[in-house]
Amino acid sequence: MTFHMNKAVVFAAALVCAATFLPTVQAQATGSGPTDPQIVGIVGTANRIDIDYGNLALSKAKNKEVRGFAQQMVRDHSTVQKSVDDLSAKLGVTPADSATSASLKAQAEQTTEKLKALHGKAFDKAYIDNEVAYHTAVIKEIRSVLIPDAQNAELKSALQGTVPLFQGHLEHAQNVQASLGASSHKSAY
Repeated sequence: MTFHMNKAVVFAAALVCAATFLPTVQAQATGSGPTDPQIVGIVGTANRIDIDYGNLALSKAKNKEVRGFAQQMVRDHSTVQKSVDDLSAKLGVTPADSATSASLKAQAEQTTEKLKALHGKAFDKAYIDNEVAYHTAVIKEIRSVLIPDAQNAELKSALQGTVPLFQGHLEHAQNVQASLGASSHKSAY
């Protein structure tokens, strides 16, 4: 049971950064949802992007809480990527590209460019706002798209186990977001 839960937690963390692209999952060609190989491809892509966002935040963030959150994302997703690869190999699923993974990459490039242009408090706020939006959308899309479309029982189970982890990441990001609002409000006085 612990092994299974660890796989679910690891797989979940890979999806955290996927929120801005997941609505495109529903719009995949011909109206059919993603296949298991496409789901694994989406998860891997999302995981690598969240690692990149976290590394960018570690190089630019000034706020201690933002840096701590970014460190957690890099740490969690680096561990997760190995586990996703292991689960994919175990299931015999080769990650496949899809319109969703292509959209995710394109959106990540745009978001990264916007974040790179920001500095100081503006960067900190934009990074955390992006993470809150991602987590919110991911929770919704995991429940409404990825879980229903997953055909492999173990993949489906891993996806189901992700929701509590995502909820925890969302709450952490929201707490940091609230503290940034409070600190900027305090500094205005």
